[in-house]
Amino acid sequence: MANYLDPKNDLTFKRVFGEHKHLCISLLNSMLTLDTPIVDIEYNTGELVPELTDVLRNTIVDVRCTAKDKRQFLVEMQLFWYDAFTRRILFNASKAYTMQLDISEQFKTLKPVYSLNFINENFIKSPDKENENEYYHHYKIVNIKDTKKQIEGLEFVFLELPKFKPQNRAEKKMQDLWLRFLTEVDENSKEIPPEFLNDELICEAVGYMEKAAYTKEQLAAYDKYKIDVMSAQSMINDAEEKGIAIGIEKGRAEERAISDVKLQEKAIFIAENALKKGMSIEDTSDITGLSIQQIEELKKQI
Repeated sequence: MANYLDPKNDLTFKRVFGEHKHLCISLLNSMLTLDTPIVDIEYNTGELVPELTDVLRNTIVDVRCTAKDKRQFLVEMQLFWYDAFTRRILFNASKAYTMQLDISEQFKTLKPVYSLNFINENFIKSPDKENENEYYHHYKIVNIKDTKKQIEGLEFVFLELPKFKPQNRAEKKMQDLWLRFLTEVDENSKEIPPEFLNDELICEAVGYMEKAAYTKEQLAAYDKYKIDVMSAQSMINDAEEKGIAIGIEKGRAEERAISDVKLQEKAIFIAENALKKGMSIEDTSDITGLSIQQIEELKKQI
């Protein structure tokens, strides 16, 4: 019985979609809303962003390619969510867009850039229960009052994999199959669904998940990536927990401060009334807890 690897791992994801153009084209056409389907691509080498920190070292663009008509596509598999991810995605897409332009060229030659991002976490909390399980999120630059008016150039798609549930839609057959491939095949897989084997492209991709197809060095890199991701996730979780703890303590301090102010105001109110009724400064200080000097100042103001 074959042992399978997880296609969401950096090594396996790039093996399938970064080395086999026809599989990448199928993925892009199935996931993106394109007026003109992609028929051929060329992979782009080199990175858009340097490795900045240990936490972000596994977030470099996984697959970057250009179609024959010069449209560019950035594909990423992100195993965990962090707040800065959307800003980094925006930076990458913007960088890819501007890098098209040489000094001798004109702005009209710029072609659209599409950013396709698979997220292995739920990160969008919808207040609308009807849409709380929506996994597909498509962003464009549009007019707020009339969303049909669009500034073309950049488009972003985020897919929350844990929310995905197969819907058996004929018009979205390949989208469902690719998402099922990404969410149902992993190291615990014992049998592959027959519908995977009945589709030529998905069947081929499943073959690249067989553990026997990898060398010992590649499997070591596969395991290292898993450890790196878990370490990065742990670092982020620790930072969030520390932030929450600091926030709670700050909130308590603010509550204490507010409480102290209210007690002070109450003491002043009692002191003012006591002085008006002729109570001595010493006695007023005793019953309110205010200092003699504070009582004397209050008496001057009455």
